[in-house]
Amino acid sequence: MSDAADSKELKRRMDGAINAFKSDIASLRTGRASANVLDPVMVEAYGSKVPLNQVANVTVPEPRMLGVSVWDKQMVGAVDRGIREANLGLNPIVDGQNLRIPLPELNEERRKSLVKVSHTYAENARVAIRNVRRDGMDTLKKAEKDGDISQDDSRRESDQVQKMTDEMISEIDRLLVDKEKEIMQV
Repeated sequence: MSDAADSKELKRRMDGAINAFKSDIASLRTGRASANVLDPVMVEAYGSKVPLNQVANVTVPEPRMLGVSVWDKQMVGAVDRGIREANLGLNPIVDGQNLRIPLPELNEERRKSLVKVSHTYAENARVAIRNVRRDGMDTLKKAEKDGDISQDDSRRESDQVQKMTDEMISEIDRLLVDKEKEIMQV
């Protein structure tokens, strides 16, 4: 930990947790259509489960409508099934090789449940960041115990790791507040 590479590694891992959190909350449906809504959809294709974006193209032709253009005509039924089984509350309308997916209005109850889901995603990201902090602190304690760094250096670097952790968690909290406002906006 005493060299800059280790703190860069901790920062990279914490950034990874934040990026995963951003991806998770981007997939939460708000009032308007977003192609990210279909990111969690897996389709049974050619004998295995693959993400929807590997068998079809997702577009947003209207604010409350998604369009899915399936590349292989034989995959239309599997894509339709995959979207319905993803428990997103969406009902595709098959139109030849394309699917149209109208997005229903969100009621108050659904908005509140989406906020709870976003809080779950945020807590998972916080836990991931705390695990990275724990790993960094353990490395520092071991280096100090082995005599590789002094107690003062260990204390200074521990403070840096804690400061980085606090910054990352406040970034998650900020993103969560923004997403909450977006979800609750009518």
